[in-house]
Amino acid sequence: MNFDFSDDQLAIRDAVDALCADFGADYWLQRDRDGRWPSEFCDAVARGGWFGVTMPREHGGAGLGISAAAMVMRTVGKLGSAAVSSVHLNLFGPQPVVVFGSEAQKRRMLPPLIDGSDRACFGVTEPNVGSDTTRVRTSARRAGDRYIVHGQKVWTSTAQQANKILLVARTTPIEACARPMDGVTLFYTDIDRSHLRISEIEKMARKAVDSNELFIDGLEIPVEDRIGEEGQGFRYLLHGLNPERILVAAAALGAAETALARATDYAKERVVFGHPIGKNQAIQHPLAECWMRLQSAELLMWKAAALYDADKPCGVEATAAKYLAAEASFETSLRAVRTHGGYGYAKEYHVERGLRESVLSLLAPVTQELALCYVAEQALGLPKSY
Repeated sequence: MNFDFSDDQLAIRDAVDALCADFGADYWLQRDRDGRWPSEFCDAVARGGWFGVTMPREHGGAGLGISAAAMVMRTVGKLGSAAVSSVHLNLFGPQPVVVFGSEAQKRRMLPPLIDGSDRACFGVTEPNVGSDTTRVRTSARRAGDRYIVHGQKVWTSTAQQANKILLVARTTPIEACARPMDGVTLFYTDIDRSHLRISEIEKMARKAVDSNELFIDGLEIPVEDRIGEEGQGFRYLLHGLNPERILVAAAALGAAETALARATDYAKERVVFGHPIGKNQAIQHPLAECWMRLQSAELLMWKAAALYDADKPCGVEATAAKYLAAEASFETSLRAVRTHGGYGYAKEYHVERGLRESVLSLLAPVTQELALCYVAEQALGLPKSY
């Protein structure tokens, strides 16, 4: 068992680190204050070709696996949740097109995503549905060579910036389906704002990356924008759950590494009662525990990525990695604030922003509670509870 990174992984880490060096903590503090979209950062990621890290070579991508994408997201994660969320959808969102799209769709859809000229958002979650995606109420009715869509989505990130949407809708009512997962269809299409009202949601953190409620009224989608077969969209979404959880875990670990470094550096420099506070075990021990939690979560994250790239089952490992990374990131971010004492409450020290941003990975793309339910069922053989 080899725990060393490959030369390719190290090259990816160093290259993305160099890119991120131009967007330090003060840049993200300013974006947290003014809420301006981090266009300079996104453009730099696109110029570096990182949106295409897992995309097929024949369409302009690098053709690498989830382990490579995890290294990108872990490195970007050191900048914080706003940086991650500004690029996450373009890097990961198109995977259903890669796996289930036709060759004509790939040639048409992927190159603009890779070069950054297209920006995508993900229309899945609905106000009255939550995690039970089989119960989506947004409907798509076939009318000749088009589908007519009506419905509502919520927590659709980057919709203010995006010109494309990966949209989940029901083409067959659930009561007419043999199984709840049937009758759901996936589309990748243009955002026509004459039929979409996009309302931004004020939220705890990540001010520069918008989250939105979408009201869809008669959106017309060409049949050629349907991904795969009609009614099979839920199955296509399931295929993407594991890599998404791996990448979320990777990003959370990157953010936690930054929080731990800030706390450790402050503990070395801050002198109280004649010595650095880092000399006190009340400071040392919690930080040491944070380090150990991060190490264990990271090992499971890389294991899940390696299993996925080897085309082996990895659902339990990916879900557990996301759970452990989210918990470790939140606890480390909270500890960073507490280590700074009163200064941890001040924005200029950056750790309070990290704490606010760390909450997101506890909630998405799957809650911690549902992650525990899944692991209990799949790893321990306990009865399904949801």
